[in-house]
Order: sequence, then structure tokens, then C-alpha cells
Amino acid sequence: KGVMGEFDRLAAGINEISAAQSIAVQNEIKNQRMKTELISNVSHDLKTPLTSMVTYIDLLKQEGLNSPNAPEYLEIIDSKTQRLRKLTENLFEAAKASSGAIPVNIEQIDMGSLISQSLAEMDEKLEKRRLTVYVKNQCEDGCKVMADGQLLWRVIENLLGNISKY
Repeated sequence: KGVMGEFDRLAAGINEISAAQSIAVQNEIKNQRMKTELISNVSHDLKTPLTSMVTYIDLLKQEGLNSPNAPEYLEIIDSKTQRLRKLTENLFEAAKASSGAIPVNIEQIDMGSLISQSLAEMDEKLEKRRLTVYVKNQCEDGCKVMADGQLLWRVIENLLGNISKY
């Protein structure tokens, strides 16, 4: 039983290694699929304003800068350019974040104040969409969290921006 017991343990160890390798391969396939999907989504997001910009530039070329439509076309091109710039900045920030290159300054933050400030700054956008945000603060002495204020502000700003868009 001694030699067979050793073979049994060796076989069990090999089976465990094989199972772990199979899980690792599946995780890598999943990661590759997610990367491909991310690249596809980012490409689409960047291509959308760019396509619009090209279209309006072509219209300006055809109609000329003296066209009565020129100011409207330029406004659209400007708007799409700003959108493209923002998307590019977000992509750059996401790349920095995923590489761990963003410095993080952890400190005590009052969430109530941060949310109130964020709502005040986003008020115009929310009003345009006829949205009212109600915040119920149930913290006795203010809601304190340990976080990077700038990064947390961006999360809240992004959340409120998405609320106002969608």
C-alpha cells in the first residue's frame, strides 16, 4: 500500500495542477475577451464624434464658410471636438489607473459636503433634464470616509453626469 499510496498522492497532485492550469487558461481567455470588448467599445465611442466632425467639415467645404449654416456646423464641430477630447482624456486616465500610475492621497472626507458640492456644480445640467436629486443623510456627525477627495469627486461627478444623460 506504501508505493500505491505515493502514486495516488502523486496522481492527485498532478490532477490539482491540471485543474489549476485549466482555471488559469479560462481566466486568461475571459480577460482577453474583456480586453477585446473594451477596445471595441472605446473605438466606437471615439469614432462617433469623429465621424460627425468629418461630416460637418465636409459640409463646410461644400457650402463654404459664408453659408448661412456655417455657424451651426462650426458649433457642432466644436461640441464634438470637446466630446472627443474628454473621451481621450478619460481613456488616458483609465490607462493610468489600470497601470497604477495615479497618485492617491488618502484623507478623511466628509461625504455629505462632497455630495452637496457636487450637486451644486451639476445643478444646471440636472435642471436642464428636469431632474431633482434627493439625498438622505443618516449620519449623526457627518459621513466621514477615508478616500482621495479628487478621485472620489470624479466618481460622484461621473455618476451625476450619467444620471443627467440617461
